[in-house]
Amino acid sequence: MEWTPPYDPQQYNLLPLLASQNRTADWFTTDDGDPYGRPNIARYSAHQASKVIPFRYQTAVAERPEVRDWVTGLATAAFAEQERRNAPVASVTRGPSLLLLGPTGVGKTYEAYGAVRELAVTGAFARWTVVTAADLYAALRPRHGVDSEAEFKRYVNAGALLIDDLGASKVSEFTEDVNFRLINRRYEDQLPTLITSNVLPKELSARVGDRVGSRLNEMCTRVVITGTDRRRSVAA
Repeated sequence: MEWTPPYDPQQYNLLPLLASQNRTADWFTTDDGDPYGRPNIARYSAHQASKVIPFRYQTAVAERPEVRDWVTGLATAAFAEQERRNAPVASVTRGPSLLLLGPTGVGKTYEAYGAVRELAVTGAFARWTVVTAADLYAALRPRHGVDSEAEFKRYVNAGALLIDDLGASKVSEFTEDVNFRLINRRYEDQLPTLITSNVLPKELSARVGDRVGSRLNEMCTRVVITGTDRRRSVAA
């Protein structure tokens, strides 16, 4: 684990994330030279998370209490496992998943990236892989010169996986097969997965398949977000 120099949490809108975890800017910027100290892990994690978060969401802050509770639960479990194993770092490796449902533009993706950022500043480390469902299917389609199975392992074995817009693509035998193989493996291994979808709860199984819908119901805390399209409001 690399030592990460202190940096100004105000610059990255980290203060509300720290406050939600009952942590302060002074704690985050503590420089004790210990690469495994929790403040350094938090800074390192925040820096690593910023690499996979799109520019538009670099300052995202989760507003839903259910989302923040999910983050706290993952961090608490990681700290407990660290103590049990006497490990140098609290790593997020197992835990429940989160499913954010709601119409287009209500802030699901914003909440998801807010969760990624908030988990980072807890001092627990999660190695995130981030992808939209459309990009996932594009990456896994068989084509010359690409090992689709090797690419699939990148997502199925990710320490923590964010899938944006699941169910938005047209249903096909290929997408249904990808959905099942991916979700089933992560369900069986209890790998934390953060999913957003603009599919109505009652239509979810029809869009992703009954087997996937059943597993999502069991493995995920479900949060339904309502409201109007924020993007259209901004444009207006």
